[in-house]
Amino acid sequence: MINRQVEDYLKSLVPTREKKVEEIEEYAKVHQVPIMDLVGMESLLQQLKLHEPKRILEIGTAIGYSSIRMAQALPTATIITIERDQERYEEAKKNISSLGLSDRIDVRYGDALDLAQTLESEPLFDVLFIDAAKGQYQRFLDMYGQFIKRGGVIYSDNVLFRGLVAEEDIDNKRLRTIAKKIKSYNEWLMNHPDYETRILPVGDGLAVSIKRKM
Repeated sequence: MINRQVEDYLKSLVPTREKKVEEIEEYAKVHQVPIMDLVGMESLLQQLKLHEPKRILEIGTAIGYSSIRMAQALPTATIITIERDQERYEEAKKNISSLGLSDRIDVRYGDALDLAQTLESEPLFDVLFIDAAKGQYQRFLDMYGQFIKRGGVIYSDNVLFRGLVAEEDIDNKRLRTIAKKIKSYNEWLMNHPDYETRILPVGDGLAVSIKRKM
């Protein structure tokens, strides 16, 4: 992971977002809503612009920040995003509507562990973005990877978990448990026969997995 000084420098170079987007960033900071780190977000958007996906599936809407940023960066893309927290779901709907993106971002309320079957009649997606409960990443990929096209890409955020995945001794039991689950996910993903994965040390760690064509 990059150090704080370099991270602050990179953030200073990021182009200014429109006022409403920056208001969402500030809301997340004040209300302690976990949204994607700005450097990680910009890195993801740059990759998506290269890939030019038309259909994106997101697990973990929160208040709609990442789906809004993806929709703005990819004007022809449509996004289905899933959120289980009702208050955040309502806030996401409001934010998305205020930016005129409700026609391209479909926010679905419910636990992603319960909603996979609702996508069986949907066309396949080009991209899956996982940014939800860290302890469930493997289950999310197992359940939703089937809806991604061959040659499509799966992005998993927070896979370095503040660098704790590289720590041997973590005093906090909860953090130790989460770090252990993420380490297990990273190892499972890197060795998965259906995906070719690399982990990028941007933001809080971004795993990029290409679904093999054969």
